Amino acid sequence: MILDIALQLAATLSFSGTAHVADGDTLMVGNHRIRLSGVDAPELKQRCGPPTNTTACGVTAANLLRQRVEGRTLNCTQVDRDRYERSVAVCRLNGTDINEALVLAGWATAYRQYSLAYDGAETKARTARRGIWASGFEAPADYRREHRNTAPLQPAPDPRCTIKGNINTKGDRIYHLPGSRDYPDVRIDLRHGERWFCSVSDASKAGWRPAR
Repeated sequence: MILDIALQLAATLSFSGTAHVADGDTLMVGNHRIRLSGVDAPELKQRCGPPTNTTACGVTAANLLRQRVEGRTLNCTQVDRDRYERSVAVCRLNGTDINEALVLAGWATAYRQYSLAYDGAETKARTARRGIWASGFEAPADYRREHRNTAPLQPAPDPRCTIKGNINTKGDRIYHLPGSRDYPDVRIDLRHGERWFCSVSDASKAGWRPAR
């Protein structure tokens, strides 16, 4: 009974805001960090297709979402919150269900573990061989399980320098402080220009911004 009431209350939380895309199924809407409900897009570093001809499907999925909604006003309804304290939500642009649009375009799958809302949309995309269905792919959830925390953590040259300077797919330079939400999952790759900082001042002077 208590759980049913909590879910009903969660479902009534609606909000609007300007969209800023993080990846194929995650974005900021105003001050809300959103995980799109009922869909699962390829991870940013994921590649799809046969071994000899893979494509950066994770980046493509993110770019598709970015082309559709970046900088535009979305209206979202929260249906849950996940373990990262993100709002799990259905978002609409001018009345169009963005979650469904991604699945129909073939750049996200129906996330049946949590919802069957977009099962029909996935069937249409798969039948038409749109997006990732054209080349074959590993289910995003399987990819995450295989690659979770497997990237080598390149240690700081100075153990006192614990601030992680990460570069996202848009080229934004972002620093993460110990104890922040994403800090444990951030992996520093010095080969790609990422780095460690000893202080917030050092990071700011170098042109890096704090994580949102």
